[in-house]
Amino acid sequence: MSLRRPWSLPRACYRYSSQQASLAPVRRRPFSSSKRINQISTLGDISALKDILKVSEEVTDALATNKPVVALESTIYTHGALGNDLDLEGIVRRNGGVPAVVGIFGGVPTVGLLPDEVTRMVEGSPKKASRRDIAYLVGMGMMGSKIHGGTTIAGTMILARLAGIRVFGTGGLGGVHRGGHESLDISADLTELGRTRMAVISSGCKGFLDIPRTLEYLETQGVLVSTFADGRAGPVDFPAFWARDSGVKSPSVIQSEEQAAAIILAQERLGIESGLLFANPIPEEFSIARSEMDAIIERAVRESAERGALGNENTPFVLGRIRELTDGRSVPANKALVQANVERATKIAVVLSQLSAGEFVASQADVLVAGSVAVDLSCDYVGEDSLEHTAPHLHTSNPSHIGQSVGGVGHNVALAAHKIMQGSKVRLCSMIGDDLAGSTILSSLQANGMDTSCIRRLSREHQPTSRTAQYVAINDASKNLVLAMADMGIFTAHSFPQHWDSTVKASSPKWLVVDGNWAGRDVRAWIQSGKQNHAQVAFEPVSKEKSTRLFCMEKGLESLGVFPKPSVNLATPNQYELAAMHAAAHRHEYFDDARWWEIIDAFGMRGARDRFVKLTSAGMTDAGIPQQVIQLLPYIPIIVTKMGSNGALLTMVLGKDDPRLLDSAYEKFILSRCLNNHPEVGGVYMRLFPAVEQVEDVVSVNGVGDTFLGVLIAGLAQGGRVEDLVDIAQKAAILTLRSPQSVSEDLGILKGELTAAAAAASPDSQLR
Repeated sequence: MSLRRPWSLPRACYRYSSQQASLAPVRRRPFSSSKRINQISTLGDISALKDILKVSEEVTDALATNKPVVALESTIYTHGALGNDLDLEGIVRRNGGVPAVVGIFGGVPTVGLLPDEVTRMVEGSPKKASRRDIAYLVGMGMMGSKIHGGTTIAGTMILARLAGIRVFGTGGLGGVHRGGHESLDISADLTELGRTRMAVISSGCKGFLDIPRTLEYLETQGVLVSTFADGRAGPVDFPAFWARDSGVKSPSVIQSEEQAAAIILAQERLGIESGLLFANPIPEEFSIARSEMDAIIERAVRESAERGALGNENTPFVLGRIRELTDGRSVPANKALVQANVERATKIAVVLSQLSAGEFVASQADVLVAGSVAVDLSCDYVGEDSLEHTAPHLHTSNPSHIGQSVGGVGHNVALAAHKIMQGSKVRLCSMIGDDLAGSTILSSLQANGMDTSCIRRLSREHQPTSRTAQYVAINDASKNLVLAMADMGIFTAHSFPQHWDSTVKASSPKWLVVDGNWAGRDVRAWIQSGKQNHAQVAFEPVSKEKSTRLFCMEKGLESLGVFPKPSVNLATPNQYELAAMHAAAHRHEYFDDARWWEIIDAFGMRGARDRFVKLTSAGMTDAGIPQQVIQLLPYIPIIVTKMGSNGALLTMVLGKDDPRLLDSAYEKFILSRCLNNHPEVGGVYMRLFPAVEQVEDVVSVNGVGDTFLGVLIAGLAQGGRVEDLVDIAQKAAILTLRSPQSVSEDLGILKGELTAAAAAASPDSQLR
């Protein structure tokens, strides 16, 4: 059985000369049946139809390179009543796909209509084009009559299938009209689904149709019908467009976009040529109660019959009356469901592309890192006077040793976790540009055996500012950082929160690590997605400036959670990033939150200076480090402050029933105990871990803190306790200090120690 790509098509069955159609006989029989369409779109070359089917350059390139493409019908623009602000193409792009608006433009069947072409169609008295109309409009175009045609669901399926598109997002399917068993008023959408393989995502069929008979007809046509459960358990109703429930059970149920994509791929590989209908219920906040809609629909249908609105007149009349009888509420509901369907279609297309390329891994990831990846340049000063004057000279060129590697905070954290876990699943979710640096990064990740399925490559055409990130570090003769320059604009200039949420949901990680290279709103979007998908969340501040993005202004954002339901479980700032985070939280009034005060009061920290000095040092206390940690602790209940050669300061909230509060081995590190009977807070643990070694032979400081976090998270993902992992993470950081790479190649030697530490953790005291 041939498994060639579905977008390949055979040689043309039409000939053009001097841009005029030639109707001379050809040796091959023109395609006129679904069987012929399926043969064309499965077995040949798309270039064969270039003289009769126009496919935009963007769509052609996307199909040729297995990028996710989503078909969109043009009747929603030419004959719809939803306005011109649907932004369906934008929704596709924001979720990682390439939109392909389908229609007949001036007699030419087109896949990938441009916005101005759609506008000209709308203004040019277009016809509605279903299967029966396509040849007429195209044939008239050949003879010089340039008629526009907005393609219906059926028409869009045919042209999209010819181009090789596999997924189509739309509003509501046509169906069997009430009384259709007598009038035979049955939408061509249903028969098209029976003969053209296309995955159609809709909110069921229009609610005023005969839903039971529509489903029976689709069954007769051999069409799979499956409804997204959207978190509901057991059998669910087939949706009724404006209402989430119809009273008719769906023939089958699916839980995720991944399941839908797998079904599409199975249909292709089995050679089953009928279509697939995935019903996506309208978002709950826009739905109209079924009981209310049933009464409105009954009245609208009755009035339609009384007025004799039959055939093509019936649907517009009924829709118009429904709009009036719902006081216009049906219109925003209609817009919302179309947008939701297109978003879900894009997510399916993204996974389908990954499955087709063999890249998608459906298994759970232990660690998902959302952060930067960059090409790093490390410049070490080697001037003749470097023994006496270790710093490079300003305002002139300096001799140096320059090394290049792949880095970026997110990359380094993921790579460190990947190297020490050796077999457990670690994924990096990041972005690169379509350039040489991006290709270098992909090659490096693959060489290290890392999963690249969540690395998003942005095109120059649609994201012109999408340069792959680069980082240049200027170090003195002792390899200490003097100055760094970073071009990380790709991470703040582009935002794809829906796509990221889909990634977190698909990966279902135990730990999600978010670095501060994202814009503030996107840091919060990642964190929110992590909590919604039940992941523990760690924040890596990256730098003084970027560390403040966690505590950004909250206008329009969901508030950060506080203990015992924090949004962020762990952070690993250095002392400078800690101070910046504290200042940002103070500046934006996080310390004025009543929830924060409740937890701070439960800590019982009055007169704590002597305890701070005892557990840290007078110098740290005078610098305000333990005080700043305590004030951030309600928002981040575990903070590991990296103190360089002074080690690491671990501070964490202990729950009321935490057994460590009663363990004598922990007694000397209990900073305070709750004295006000708070139902959740038991006390505060603070411990300064001295540096495990003073390193003299430093090779590079790049990636040291990232390695620390990556190994710490790897241990936590395996069930370890943070206090048992800090020294192992310090050892890993030292290995990177002695390595020219951003993450040491030798981290694997610590795997046994990490595994033992995780295995020794008591289930009662593991981090929850």
